[in-house]
Amino acid sequence: MQVKSMEDFNKLEKPRVQNIPGFYGERLIEGVVVKDTKLFSDERGFLTELIRLDDEDMKAQDIKQIIASYSYPGMIKGWHLHSKQEDHLFCVSGMVKVVLYDYREDSPTYKVLNEIFMGDRYPRTVYIPPGIFHGTKNVGNDVSVVIGMPSLLYDPEDVDERRVNPISNNIIPYNWNCKME
Repeated sequence: MQVKSMEDFNKLEKPRVQNIPGFYGERLIEGVVVKDTKLFSDERGFLTELIRLDDEDMKAQDIKQIIASYSYPGMIKGWHLHSKQEDHLFCVSGMVKVVLYDYREDSPTYKVLNEIFMGDRYPRTVYIPPGIFHGTKNVGNDVSVVIGMPSLLYDPEDVDERRVNPISNNIIPYNWNCKME
């Protein structure tokens, strides 16, 4: 499409802008912490520190389990919501989009959405407090592996998780498709 005038140009939609690298959203949801990790590499390979258990900002001292979640390309795992459990996520292989939706009515960021990209191309750890819907989508071409570090032990008799359909629900106004810009 050829733009005939500045008036026509100004009618076109502006692109989304990443004010924080690998992050889309007006502002970070209250209580969420995103911490970029350092990648140390040499001729043998590379190493990154996922999380330190003495990291107070990330509330890492509360971690009770460490799990690995594998996803095929294009697959979505979500929406998950916890009432007590805190989550810490790190993508060790592949690339994922982590989407957060603040469902806490008393929060200053109630109903705010965040998209956080992480993985091989952007190593980072995300801390998610209770009351925030969250899900992941594998946006790469290979299986992704996300390490989850919850603050509660999984109890099948008292599961602290609720779910809604990631595609069709009347709670979260989000479309998981790639935004072509």
